[in-house]
Amino acid sequence: MASVCASSAIAAVAFSSAGQKSSFLVGRNLKQRKFTAPTGARSLSVCAAAVDAERPLWFPGSIPPPWLDGSLPGDFGFDPLGLSSDPDSLKWNQQAELVHCRWAMLGAAGIFIPEFLTKIGILNTPSWYTAGEQEYFTDKTTLFIVELFFIGWAEGRRWADIIQPGCVNTDPIFPNNKLTGTDVGYPGGAWFDPFGWANTSPEKLKELRTKEIKNGRLAMLAVMGAWFQAIYTGTGPIDNLFAHLADPGHATIFAAFK
Repeated sequence: MASVCASSAIAAVAFSSAGQKSSFLVGRNLKQRKFTAPTGARSLSVCAAAVDAERPLWFPGSIPPPWLDGSLPGDFGFDPLGLSSDPDSLKWNQQAELVHCRWAMLGAAGIFIPEFLTKIGILNTPSWYTAGEQEYFTDKTTLFIVELFFIGWAEGRRWADIIQPGCVNTDPIFPNNKLTGTDVGYPGGAWFDPFGWANTSPEKLKELRTKEIKNGRLAMLAVMGAWFQAIYTGTGPIDNLFAHLADPGHATIFAAFK
């Protein structure tokens, strides 16, 4: 075990001193970095390697890049292109993924639930893929402008919170409504944490946030899969699922390419 840890430590030192040269599994460092071995580096490196050996990684046995130390929720050491090697980029990418995950979970629910309820006869909704073509209470241009205004306002406040955490915790219209969190992306308060799940231990809180990220990543893949299904089969995911269950041998993904 000691030899394995020592080897991992040597590999980590070699990576740090290699600048832009690194393997695909580790990630590419976008900036030249110089490594100076501190006093007692051998013992420190061995201990660090032993800790990293217990950390879950996206690819077993791979060495995570130094900027992904496992402290972030959902961090499994995956950054093969080195997109987050800069601290500011890491901060931005973390928030971008979190927002995309949440939108994808809402989108997946908006795709699957109405289509399922329509399939069993409870609702009568159009396909999510053609929902934008329907006639609504006003024209599409007005809807787009209204959406642009409200989403732009919300994103502007989110951006301000990234720059200065907690600066938008007070409602500008109703000052008595205040958020409690200063951790960016997790505003807390009655609106965003009504069940008080954030009032727990740091370990449990990180576990909950990791579960959110995992579900969000799965939702992003699900929405992309529903989009491909709509293009190649002309039907939605629930219709495809029912068709596959009725005829598993023929109603498959391969039938769409015939």
